[in-house]
Amino acid sequence: MRARCVALSRTLAGLASGTRSTRRLSTVGVLASFVLCLAALSGCSSSAPTTEEPRYIVLMNGNSPFWDAVGHGLKKAGEDLHVKAVLETNDATPKGQIDKLRQFSTQSDIAGVAISVTDAANPAIADELKKLRAQGVAVITLDSDLDRTQFADARAAFVGTDNLAGGRALGITAKNIRPDGGAYVQFVGRTGAQNAIERMDGFQRGVGDKFKELDRMGDENDRSKARDNVRNAIRNHPDLNVLVGIWSYNAPAIVDIVKEMNVRDKITVVAFDAEPLAIEAMQAGNVDAMVVQNPFEMGYQGVRLMKALREKDQATISELLPQLGQPGGDLYDTGLKVVVPDEGSPLQAEMFEAKTQFLKLSEFREWLNKFGLTGS
Repeated sequence: MRARCVALSRTLAGLASGTRSTRRLSTVGVLASFVLCLAALSGCSSSAPTTEEPRYIVLMNGNSPFWDAVGHGLKKAGEDLHVKAVLETNDATPKGQIDKLRQFSTQSDIAGVAISVTDAANPAIADELKKLRAQGVAVITLDSDLDRTQFADARAAFVGTDNLAGGRALGITAKNIRPDGGAYVQFVGRTGAQNAIERMDGFQRGVGDKFKELDRMGDENDRSKARDNVRNAIRNHPDLNVLVGIWSYNAPAIVDIVKEMNVRDKITVVAFDAEPLAIEAMQAGNVDAMVVQNPFEMGYQGVRLMKALREKDQATISELLPQLGQPGGDLYDTGLKVVVPDEGSPLQAEMFEAKTQFLKLSEFREWLNKFGLTGS
């Protein structure tokens, strides 16, 4: 192709010495070929078909084993739907997510973005999502939503846990383990994340009036700070008897410090999610209850929904969001499980909502094995 362009340029130069009429007629045809040739070389021809495979991205809020299970769902969806689905890391900061979203807007192969929002009320994150939507990218939130009162128009839908219901379920576990009441502290990565706000508020409602909330402590996704928070809470609050882990890594941090300070006999430990370390801690008698999400389903259905939105597949959209257009109809609930030790727990299935699955630890392990997971 390059040699042909060089030859055409020489032909144009030679035509300059011909007659006026010959130059006019011949130059037009050769010039047209020359322009097309240059366009092909530069890749700027607007009619050239693209060979890029569309990508569907899930942008995490911060790294933890929770996202391993999301990645399994992503991979399975990619295989079943014959699309490229990718899990993108983040440094657990709003700036990190904003920078990633800006990068995505320059990449023409991105067909969909699902984001677990680090800061629900951050207008810059919402603005970048709106820009992607304006470019035709299918945009949803996953695991942690935006502030729905301010930025619902920045994404098409949310896929994940009903976090308020999950928080209530976790509160119910504490209320029934300690029916006489007590005092608690909640631990989380970012107190401004929507999933954190809803879970902590839900816990407060579920645990009831016999319990006093002493603090909500954020660690900015810093594992050392997560442990320091637990240590400081135990030291500063002599009446503390319930420790509540809100993000997945908080349960192992709580267990580490409770063992270090030798206070297990006076402390109830309840937590969201089931990291491998948390599962082992429950097996060893160091976690009393877990409210477990379904990150595998988040990854799988998130890709399904993005693809359907991108391709305007109304049948799939209606299947996943049958109430779309009505209040709350843009939320796809991936479900909850309450997991308790095999023996000795006072918790029973009838204490929870009918749609919440109640499992003993051994039953939960069987469920994990079915999907090849080590945590959820």
